Amino acid sequence: MKTSRAMVLEKPGGMVLREFPLPSIGPEEGLLKVEMVGVCGSDVGMYLGKATRAPRPYPIIMGHEIFGTVVEIGEEASNRWNLREGDRAIVEYAFGCGGCFYCKQGNYIHCEAMFTYGSMISCKDPPHLWGAYSEYLYLPPRAMVHQVSRSLLPEVGVLVCAVLGNAIRWVQVIGGVRQGDIVVIEGPGQQGLAGVVVAREAGATNVIVTGMTRDQIRFELAKTFGADEIIDIEKDDPVEKVREITGGMMADLVMDVTGNPKGAISAIDLVKKKGTVILPGLYGMDREIPLVLDKIVYKEVRVQGAFSHDFQSVVPAIRLAESGKYPLEKMVTHRFPLEEAEQAIRVAGGEIEGEDPIKVVIVL
Repeated sequence: MKTSRAMVLEKPGGMVLREFPLPSIGPEEGLLKVEMVGVCGSDVGMYLGKATRAPRPYPIIMGHEIFGTVVEIGEEASNRWNLREGDRAIVEYAFGCGGCFYCKQGNYIHCEAMFTYGSMISCKDPPHLWGAYSEYLYLPPRAMVHQVSRSLLPEVGVLVCAVLGNAIRWVQVIGGVRQGDIVVIEGPGQQGLAGVVVAREAGATNVIVTGMTRDQIRFELAKTFGADEIIDIEKDDPVEKVREITGGMMADLVMDVTGNPKGAISAIDLVKKKGTVILPGLYGMDREIPLVLDKIVYKEVRVQGAFSHDFQSVVPAIRLAESGKYPLEKMVTHRFPLEEAEQAIRVAGGEIEGEDPIKVVIVL
């Protein structure tokens, strides 16, 4: 019997390498050989046992930033996904149950059953392979699977159903950035860098990135991706700098991807009257953030939460990735084998002194 090795999170802080039998694939299902999986910041939080929207169903195979090759596929699935064995593919994080209120609306990323890869489905029972920290990934009938070019670099492909798809949905679809807009992105990590690319593609006339003194490498990459202005908040007051850059008008859109509550607070001061603030960062379910709500009222600011990518944002993300217009692969700074998944998570979480990761991946 063929098996798949997988790193299993049995409890917070505890991962073990296990083997699972490969599932039998019916006419509506498929099986993906994982080539590369990204280590998301939410993976770090899961490993550390941080509070979330619902209890984790341990044991879990983490990994939801997925790139690989289709090795087995049923006839109906092949027709539905327009995929054949041997095709390279990416897989969206969420697929939904199909029956709840939100799934019926097409909002499967908000599925009430939380049918998502790498986070909220246990690997305890068959078909087991619900996460990409594994040699193989099970593709159920509702999986959102997309074919990509055979020539696409894995380091780029792994970003599509992750930071690139996220950024398109957050900045362009939800944020509504248009030609001539001024955009401020707080935080030059992987998600902020992807936000620079998308803001530039959407026609923003000025893209401003804020960060800290230690972010010099990220600042340089932000410039490569099209950032016009860089603000080191340890040297300059970002509100005053943005006021100076914009002639007092401030930004049409501010996206905070710092993960720090201070970023959400400062976003209200950085945005213009009737502007938009996008808050996709996870600050912690048990943390309250003091916002001066009168500022939102007087400026008539739209403050919008944003969660993940979906079909509407992934399709253009594929086109953008395949265009080769931006050296997106430069975001990938650290690579680890499957057996070193715990080390990959520690590096991604900033626990290892001397390491300064932008994007950490696991290579299978």
